[in-house]
Amino acid sequence: MQSLASTVAMWAHSTPDKPAIVDATRQVSYRDFMAHAAGFAGQLARHGLRHGDRVAIVLPNRIEAAVACYGTWLAGGVAVPLNAQARARDIAPWLVHCGARFIVHEPGNNDVASAMETLASPPFPFTVPEDQPICPPSPLPGDALLSARAPGPDGDLALILYTSGTTGAPKGVMLSHANLMANATAVAAYLALDPSDSVLCVLPFYYAYGASVVHTHLISGATLHLAGSLVFPNLIVEALATRRITGFSGVPSTFALLLSHGALDRHDLSTLRYVTQAGGPMSPSLTAQLRAALPGPQLFVMYGQTEATSRLTFLPPGQLDAKAGSVGIPVDGVSIRIVREEGVPAAAGETGDVWVRGPNVMLGYWRNAEATRATLKDGWLKTGDMGHLDDDGYLYLVGRRSDMIKTGAHRVHPVDVEQAIAEMAGVIEVAVVGVDDDVLGQVLKAFVVVERVTTRLTDEIKAHCRAHLPPYKIPKHVEFVSTLPRTASGKVQRTQLVSRQAPA
Repeated sequence: MQSLASTVAMWAHSTPDKPAIVDATRQVSYRDFMAHAAGFAGQLARHGLRHGDRVAIVLPNRIEAAVACYGTWLAGGVAVPLNAQARARDIAPWLVHCGARFIVHEPGNNDVASAMETLASPPFPFTVPEDQPICPPSPLPGDALLSARAPGPDGDLALILYTSGTTGAPKGVMLSHANLMANATAVAAYLALDPSDSVLCVLPFYYAYGASVVHTHLISGATLHLAGSLVFPNLIVEALATRRITGFSGVPSTFALLLSHGALDRHDLSTLRYVTQAGGPMSPSLTAQLRAALPGPQLFVMYGQTEATSRLTFLPPGQLDAKAGSVGIPVDGVSIRIVREEGVPAAAGETGDVWVRGPNVMLGYWRNAEATRATLKDGWLKTGDMGHLDDDGYLYLVGRRSDMIKTGAHRVHPVDVEQAIAEMAGVIEVAVVGVDDDVLGQVLKAFVVVERVTTRLTDEIKAHCRAHLPPYKIPKHVEFVSTLPRTASGKVQRTQLVSRQAPA
């Protein structure tokens, strides 16, 4: 089986001096990347790692986070990247749930230390100071590099990703080496990645979208540049220009920030070849603004899930106008069907539940057979999203089934209302939720981020909705906020919005 590790090892053999990962102060070549991964694999083996043992990785985006992951695979372990911004109350349950035998973290992480103190049998720690390698390299001869691979069959567990926004008991998505390779090769194919490419990564490695950016570029022999914080969007745009980057990936809020504070028009971005967007729907108005600000690169609108490794569909850039609002066609190897509530296939154009099947669909949820049975059926993944396929097989989403708002006798998908409000000038972002109402059960409330709040803006938003939507889709409440609460993977946390007290 060709795996991520074996593919990257081939680049280390054929282009050993090519930069693999570059951060603000350092860079590592493909040869050195694999040598450090091999060194970490040796350290794990010397400390007793057995095939299938879990290695928790609690690191921010840095070279060592990728080295730890690939080193774990070379040693035959299972990598478990955890949110490096999480607090002890989340980290401890994750460590217990995955049964981590090892943990990689930076010194001075008080939340990791506090979490470890609560465990009866804490994992063996590897501490990695900032700007220092994870361990001494262990150079491999050329033949060994070419044969480097995670041991065992392609169905072996490689990665456990904890889904963002999870409440209650942890839910770890189990991904095999075959899942990871299928996803990475499919994405690299439609992006036409090759060694001449370079990507600026702002997405966390410990979530599916960010991990996919890492693996797709490494298996293509490209260069991964690590970006700074989005708190300073002007520096992100400056890095795109000065480093002559060819690719950039983001979620809707990423592009909203760059458009409003990044001064895109003041920099030479002529090397930018492609831009990818996922992590939730991007409004047509924001898409139009992005295309106007960046007319050169191809824009790929995409859709996926952690349970499908990352990517399920992509919209070819040439179809952005003809298929406006669509998330595209299935990636290579993926099949999609729309299912009615009673479990039978829906007709073209008919809205129903989105089910998918393919080599990138997860093995299941770690130590949660009940959730696995509820989500996987006869090889199909029930995504929890609702949508329809047109006559050409393009997928259109209307939202999560769990986000559906029941107001009176009507059911409303918040995306419909959000798209209408987002059409208005000055609106940056919007999220719509249902809040309790004594008469209708639920009514709609819109949380809106705008450039400037004016005296009559609430009335103007409602008037715009009355002109474009049926009466039951007009929000009763409008609240202006500076930002929308999001997970680290960029998804709006609707539960936080719902918990806010509706105005009297």
